[in-house]
Parts: sequence; structure tokens; C-alpha cells
Amino acid sequence: MPTDSPSLTGAGPTDFFEQAARARGYRRIAGLDEAGRGPLAGPVVAAIVILPRRWAPVLLDDSKLLAEQQREVLYEAITTRAIAWAIGLASEQEIDELNILGATRLACCRALTRLAITPDYLLLDALHLPTVSVPQRPVIKGDLLSRSIAAASILAKVSRDRMMITYHERFPQYQFHLHKGYPTQEHLRRLHQYGPCPGHRRSFRPVQACLNVSSLT
Repeated sequence: MPTDSPSLTGAGPTDFFEQAARARGYRRIAGLDEAGRGPLAGPVVAAIVILPRRWAPVLLDDSKLLAEQQREVLYEAITTRAIAWAIGLASEQEIDELNILGATRLACCRALTRLAITPDYLLLDALHLPTVSVPQRPVIKGDLLSRSIAAASILAKVSRDRMMITYHERFPQYQFHLHKGYPTQEHLRRLHQYGPCPGHRRSFRPVQACLNVSSLT
């Protein structure tokens, strides 16, 4: 019996959604995903990619399930073989101004506008872009199910991790190269010890708490 969605079997992402789009006449199908919605510091980064038809690099999966070295290898493979790819980001200041959802959509739109080839269909990881006229399909757990979305998740994650290494060079006391801005116990300890830096998101509660404490002392 045909279905309109694959099951989560642990077999890794497939081209199910890409084939469904092609069956409807679309040809330039792009996967779009982001990294960095949860951290207390750094930008939110989006990536968009159009993969060759039926191409699936070894180990391709949701970026969160892969080791750093695996992501780096896949990043090189994807950026080498992709028909087109691009990165967009929204800064900490834009996150504070727009909220994280608005900033995530902004980063995705920036990635889309920087893509050398205009896609005629978008596959996104549980996100909709209301200001974009390109037909789109949000896919729940898309980075686990769609090759295009999984590839975009890797490009976004690796790109953001590299940015956080440069943050570590600017603000070494926070050890951004280790936790990438996520609220780990060590990051929170250093945040309380040193207070927020310009790379922290002022609108996020743990950062606000440190700002409130410093304003009272």
C-alpha cells in the first residue's frame, strides 16, 4: 500500500521525498536545514543544497548522529559533488531582535538567495518559510528521512562549528570551541564567572540571568 511518508527504520535518509517531488514535475529540489537554534551564543546558520539525482554519500545521516570527523568528511563530499549549495546566517543581535524562529527563517532566506541555481521545490526540516514563493514541504524529522535535508544539516552544522572556533579565538575564556555555545554545565559555569560577551544572545534566559545579576552588583 503506498504511503506519503517513509517510516523511521534507522536505515538512514532516503530520496523518498525527492522522488515524490519529481513525480509532480519538479526538477531542482533543494534541501534546507539549520544549526544553532539552541545555543546561548553565536549565530544561527542555515544551509541549502541541491544534490545530484540518486547520489548518496557513504554515512550520510542527521548531523547530530555523526562524529565531528564524519561530518567534516561528508562536508567535503557534499560541497564537491552538489549541483549547488549555499550558507546563510543570522547574528546574535538579529536573534535578540526577531526571536530565534524569526532569525532562523531569516538565515534560511539568506541561504536561498545565495544559491547559484534557483530551486523549484524546497524540502525543509519541520520549518515553513511564509515569505518564500517557492513550493515547499516541511518534513518532520526531515534530517533523518531526506537525503537533501540531511546533507543541508551537515553543511549547516560544520559551518557553524567552524564559526564557533573563531569565537573561541576572540573570547577564549568561554571555551566556545568545545561546546559551540550550547548550554553545557561548563559553559554555564564560565558564563556566570565572566558574564556575557558580545557573542552571547541577550534574549536567552541563562544569559539574561547573568545580566540581571551583574546589574544588581
